[in-house]
Amino acid sequence: MPVTAVKLIKPRLTRNQIRGFWAAWGGWALDGMDSFIYAMVLVPALRELLPRSGIPATTANVGFYGAVLFALFLVGWGLSLIWGPIADRFGRVRTLSLTIIFFSVFTLLSALSTGVWVLAAFRLLAGVGIGGEWSMAGTFVAEEWPEERRKMGAGLMHTGYYFGFFLAALANYFIGNAYGWRAMFVLGGLPALFVAFIRYGVKEPSRWATKRNQSNEVWTVRRSFLYLFSPEYRRRTILNSTYMLISIVGLWAGAVYVPASVTFLAANAHLPVAEGARLASYATMILSVGTILGCLAVPVIAERIGRRATLAIYFSLMLIFISLGFGYAFYLKEGALSWFMVCLFFLGIGGANFAIYTLWVPEQYRTECRASAFAFSTSVGRFAGAGITFLVGAGVRHFQTIGIPVALTAVAFAIGLLLIPFGEETKGKALPA
Repeated sequence: MPVTAVKLIKPRLTRNQIRGFWAAWGGWALDGMDSFIYAMVLVPALRELLPRSGIPATTANVGFYGAVLFALFLVGWGLSLIWGPIADRFGRVRTLSLTIIFFSVFTLLSALSTGVWVLAAFRLLAGVGIGGEWSMAGTFVAEEWPEERRKMGAGLMHTGYYFGFFLAALANYFIGNAYGWRAMFVLGGLPALFVAFIRYGVKEPSRWATKRNQSNEVWTVRRSFLYLFSPEYRRRTILNSTYMLISIVGLWAGAVYVPASVTFLAANAHLPVAEGARLASYATMILSVGTILGCLAVPVIAERIGRRATLAIYFSLMLIFISLGFGYAFYLKEGALSWFMVCLFFLGIGGANFAIYTLWVPEQYRTECRASAFAFSTSVGRFAGAGITFLVGAGVRHFQTIGIPVALTAVAFAIGLLLIPFGEETKGKALPA
């Protein structure tokens, strides 16, 4: 980019907008790292903790109880909808800091687990914080960045979560392999230190502060939440929550099983255990690179063809490559691992469908209920997602394989494609006041 162009762009972002973006991006990256650490250490952690809980550490039990813990984590994420009304009442930055402290502390405590149900409790509580960070960070960027750059800011911010996947893979490669799964959870407690930068370097979005100061009404947690079900917003809230549920099926019932799937494929190929762990890290990196590229493409595509059509493209990628990866490549007699890795890259691109919500959901609601809408839409579907994840785990136990149950989750994206035309198109519209 020419120097003159750089000079023209720089003045458009204030210091608080820049610091706030890095706070949102950094918090989202650490959030992604902490949420994916469990996926990276699923097999070794359960192999140790299941016998301590009186349960044989068979392949079927590892798959089943792994799904149970994923489901409980999703229940915690679903409970994170409480942060939205709090942020509408008390501010985005304050609430963002609280969510990071919450998930960091309970990820750290996971390292002290003495049994599978202790780990389950800590994962549930960590999910409450992890789920809240996204809605706080996305709301901040939407409200603080200038209108002409807000869409790109949403796409850039969302790459942080998948950069966190990359960090988790690197940490597993260098720390998990050397020091074990407990050391990974200790590492997951470090994001709490990031709160100091947020609290002392970032101010509340001017849009939220101005709106709150000018309002003659009393802003309450209950009032912000009830806005979502007013005649104006009810349909949008239901549809956004449904789209999000479908995306959750793809992430938590599909992508999160990637490390375990690669570990099992490596074992089937008679590779050493250490080599399987390294390949699981590589697989996560491939998935992360694909998703980061997909996130960067979201604002460009969404501005050209609209929000609904963009979501349809990403849903189609998930439908195709979950089916191919887990339903076909996983069962190849030769080259299964190689072809599965190829599918992972495109599955990663499709996984960037979450970035569309960071751009799209804030555009559909007013300032006084925007954080509540974001938190509710991105959280409530996780309760149903928890049930679906549990069913996937039961399927793994029944079929004695990961591939078939996960491949069946692709059906959700076919349903999603039928529902997308009913969504609220916001292309070309400014963020509501």
